[in-house]
Amino acid sequence: LALGACGEDENAAAPAPAQTEAPRVSGNGIDRGFVTEMVPHHESAVEMAQIAEQRAERPQIRRLSEAIISTQNTEIRQMQGLDQQLADAGIERRGLGLDAHAMGMHMDPSLLRGAQPFDRAFLDMMIPHHEGAIRMAQRQLERGRNRTVKRLARAIVRAQTKEINQMHDWRIQWFGISLGHEHH
Repeated sequence: LALGACGEDENAAAPAPAQTEAPRVSGNGIDRGFVTEMVPHHESAVEMAQIAEQRAERPQIRRLSEAIISTQNTEIRQMQGLDQQLADAGIERRGLGLDAHAMGMHMDPSLLRGAQPFDRAFLDMMIPHHEGAIRMAQRQLERGRNRTVKRLARAIVRAQTKEINQMHDWRIQWFGISLGHEHH
């Protein structure tokens, strides 16, 4: 683009900043799919954790639940903002190509309300739910393009891997067996 040396093109160049702002939000349909599918995923984890705050027998479960509620509510707000930015940039949502079971979304969180023994039921539901979040994040990291969404996906993998390991340890300590080593 040639600009006049005498400055007569200054007005013509004025709209340029608006045009350079829009492409800054780069991404693809997988980025948008990840943030939109992860919001209800996180909301169901928060719902399970809120039930656990009321019903958990062990303080460790209550503390984990508080952390899940705090972290995931913050991430929900971030993802809603990212979804809006991606939508404003004209990016269409694409599905991650994972079914409800792969995403850990095949269980109804409200079943926890009457579950006995509660702590075991909570672990048995939250572990595969977290594993599903990690699968979703890995799909985003493989196929997504938005750097901010990638950073969030990596943070989810890190935090939830740590929580899964903790929950597996508790399950062995308290119930003598880790999830995945039995048929259910």
